[in-house]
Amino acid sequence: MKQKRLHRPISKLILGFAVLALLTVSGSAKAWWDGNWSYRKQITVDAGPKGGALPADAGRIPLLVRLHDGNFKFTDAKDDGSDIRFIAGDDKTPLKFHLDMYDGLLGVALIWVDLPAVPAGQTTDIYMYWGNANAPIGGDPKGTYDADTTLVYHFSDKDTVPHDQTANANNAATAVKSIDTGMIGRGIHLDGASPITLPTSPSLAIPQGGQFTWSAWVKFDAAQPDAVLFSKSDPAGGALAIGMAQGAPYAAVTAAGATARAAATAPVSAAAWHHIAVTASDQVTLYIDGKPSATAVGALPALSGPGIVGGDAPAAGTAGAVPGFIGDMDELELAKVARPAGFIAAAAASQGPDAAMVIYGADEENAGMSGGYFGVILRSVTIDGWVVIAILGVMMAVSITVMINKAIYITRIARANAPFLDLFTRYGADSEALREQLRAYNGPSLERSPAYRIYLASEEELARRTAAMRAAYLILSPQAVDTLRANLDRVSVKEIERLNSLIVLLTIAISGGPFLGLLGTVVGVMITFAAIAASGDVNVNAIAPGIAAALVATVAGLAVAIPALFGYNYLIARIKDVTTEMHGFTEELVTRIAETYSRHHDPEKLAAE
Repeated sequence: MKQKRLHRPISKLILGFAVLALLTVSGSAKAWWDGNWSYRKQITVDAGPKGGALPADAGRIPLLVRLHDGNFKFTDAKDDGSDIRFIAGDDKTPLKFHLDMYDGLLGVALIWVDLPAVPAGQTTDIYMYWGNANAPIGGDPKGTYDADTTLVYHFSDKDTVPHDQTANANNAATAVKSIDTGMIGRGIHLDGASPITLPTSPSLAIPQGGQFTWSAWVKFDAAQPDAVLFSKSDPAGGALAIGMAQGAPYAAVTAAGATARAAATAPVSAAAWHHIAVTASDQVTLYIDGKPSATAVGALPALSGPGIVGGDAPAAGTAGAVPGFIGDMDELELAKVARPAGFIAAAAASQGPDAAMVIYGADEENAGMSGGYFGVILRSVTIDGWVVIAILGVMMAVSITVMINKAIYITRIARANAPFLDLFTRYGADSEALREQLRAYNGPSLERSPAYRIYLASEEELARRTAAMRAAYLILSPQAVDTLRANLDRVSVKEIERLNSLIVLLTIAISGGPFLGLLGTVVGVMITFAAIAASGDVNVNAIAPGIAAALVATVAGLAVAIPALFGYNYLIARIKDVTTEMHGFTEELVTRIAETYSRHHDPEKLAAE
């Protein structure tokens, strides 16, 4: 019965071990995109009232991620930030991104991430991963923007020609003066006399009645009577002008001799950055800091001429050009569609100085074995290796259960033996006195004591002999004493067998664990070399992961054998102590019984003498 009780926790622990392993594997697969990356951070894009407060869904947007020493530990990433990756909220789908600026020494980085969708009123989570010294460069500027984006200037390069980040390669034709205090990293300064000329590429041409979006961050020190931020014209007489009159932004469309003008009613504050955006379809809409400010009904004419930033290209038949804008500009974007209001609001809210729309979580470290080199090794383990490791895992669970249960059992035996042996030492010379003390005993239960059970077996044997001889006083011959000793030895052997039960499982773990691990290693090495022979790729990088993975089986075998060896030696030492104590007690008990019930102590014989 006791052995059955011992088997129950073993089966329960094995089942629990298997369930925990499955949960751990599945949980880690969902919890960490790639174990080769050591760190990650959750970034939440809040489009709700407390964040960007978007009026409508933004759709796909390029999200600006600002890193600094307060929200990112640059020393954990590569010096150039090339190990940074961005993953969608499912922790599975990689996102396109590119580095606008990364300076690990100063602790500043600007990264643009292609966010597939930003629903209004909701939060969207993404993950940033870093901490992989072997990671290649992962940025993709062209993939960060959708096909409707025709031009993006970050103005990141100092005093040079602005470079287009999209796949259209609409690089400017003229250089520009840079400033280090732009809205998003480095920006440019426009002096009103040296505008930036955009190329006359097909991607920047606007068809008759086409759609268009222009946006940029703008700052001026002093309001001008009229200053053009952007203009585009056509030889047929059509024109588009975006500017500021006395500090109030406006957008004007000239077609067929008529002009539709959407203008703000009040100037924006000077010496501060503002997000100005204009969308055009069947009407022109002016946005200031992400909010619609003015509209005008009018479709765009065909505009095939060059675009000019910071100056005016007058339409045919006009008197002259309006003065160019004097001030600072950053992050110029053009698109061949009219972006929705949610898109414009998201750009202003996520790129602005407060950027309450983007929330940075705490850094998380991949402390599991799936990280770093362990991740490479574990992913290289073959099926046969996992089978061996699973068997070794079961062996470990069984051996640990045996060691724990056996240690508890031996401790209980030792505690139960102590009070009985104390009584036997004090009263064993007088059997009646000992019986009286045991009847009066009121301490812990003696039922678990092997010595007490041996004593009860001797009492039962003496009681049977007394009843068989029908005598008031029992006399034992030497042969009877030998028979009694044999019976007590049989009881003692059963107690020793109970003590040693299941210990054989530890010996199996000690001797079989390393051999099973070696078997897994040998098979893994064979498979590795067979794969190399089949592919013909013989190099260290091809061999090392397979060999390392094969050795995992040997490590698992040793991990099973070493604890089992220590536990086995400890338990055997304690079992030997209890066994020696039982043998000593049995010999003393038999000797005292022989002395008490021998013919030399026959009371009738003593009376006759």
